[in-house]
This record gives sequence, structure tokens and C-alpha cells, in this order.
Amino acid sequence: MAAPRAVVLLSGKRKSGKDFVAEELRSRLGPDVCTVLRLSGPLKEQYAKEHGLDFQRLLDASAYKEMYRQDMIRWGEEKRRADPGFFCRTAVEGAAQPVWVVSDTRRLSDVEWFRDVYGDVVQTVRVVATEETRKRRNWVFVTGVDDAESECGLDQGVAFDWVITNDGDERSLDEQLEMLLRSLRGRL
Repeated sequence: MAAPRAVVLLSGKRKSGKDFVAEELRSRLGPDVCTVLRLSGPLKEQYAKEHGLDFQRLLDASAYKEMYRQDMIRWGEEKRRADPGFFCRTAVEGAAQPVWVVSDTRRLSDVEWFRDVYGDVVQTVRVVATEETRKRRNWVFVTGVDDAESECGLDQGVAFDWVITNDGDERSLDEQLEMLLRSLRGRL
């Protein structure tokens, strides 16, 4: 595995558009240059194995996933307390492209792990959207989820390198993404 030239850590609230931004970056840079990594993938896969669940159904935005979300969060926190880098290490296994976009950075320990391991190539990006926009994307506040560390862990304590506003204004989003992409291309 070659060391990445850029590691982009995306964070933001549920339904802010982190996955959309990640896919836009990959699409614009090309899959040979950019890969999207998900910390939740290894978490969900291990959780599914240990609990006899359908891993593929835990990956989509379904009611099935929502049934298990709170317990998955609790279980993931226990794993992180035992080994803070477990899900980060698992997510990067096999990544070979020069640009890695981590679409679901949620905790300070995630940011710290990537900075400790990859140093100056790490860029932190906060994707923001108003509550009104998130509600239009079918977000509903859930106690124990939207007020948990998995959603609020990066609300403080990180000076983000970039803040991307994703409220549905395509032109504005395009301009913001192009500025970030220029920075990333400068590292290649």
C-alpha cells in the first residue's frame, strides 16, 4: 500500500450530504486517483457478524439499519474504547489511490488517528446543511442518535481546514468543491 498524497476527512451531521460530497470528489478526480473510505463499513460488518445480521442491509439508508443504529453506536463505542484506531486501520486496508476521502469521520479520536499516522497530508472538511435542508432530506431528530458522540463528537475541538455548505445551491457547492479540488490536485 502506497502512502496517500492527501487524506480528506469529511464530517457533518446526518443528512448534511457527506456521502454526496465524497462521491463528487471521487467522480471529479477519477476512481484511479481517489477512493472513498468509510469507517462505518468495518464497524457494520463486524457488528453484523457478531449479531447474525445482514451486513448489506446495514449499509443502506433503510429502516433495518435504523432498528440497530443505537445498539451499533453503543457497540462501536465499546470497541473504540478498547482500541481507538481499530476501525480506521481496517478502513484503509488495501487503499492504493493517492487521494483518500473518508466520508464519515465522526470522532476526535478518528481525526487524531489519521493525523498521527498520515500527518500533513490530512485535510479536515466539515459538510454543513441547515436543519431545514436536512429535514427535506428526511432527517428527523432521534434522541440517543443525534445527541450522541457519533453525531456531535466533532462539533468542537477541531479547526476544520474547509467548511462546505451543502444546502442545495448547486452553483455554490460546485464553487466550494472546485476550491478544495484545486488544493488536492496541487498535492498530486
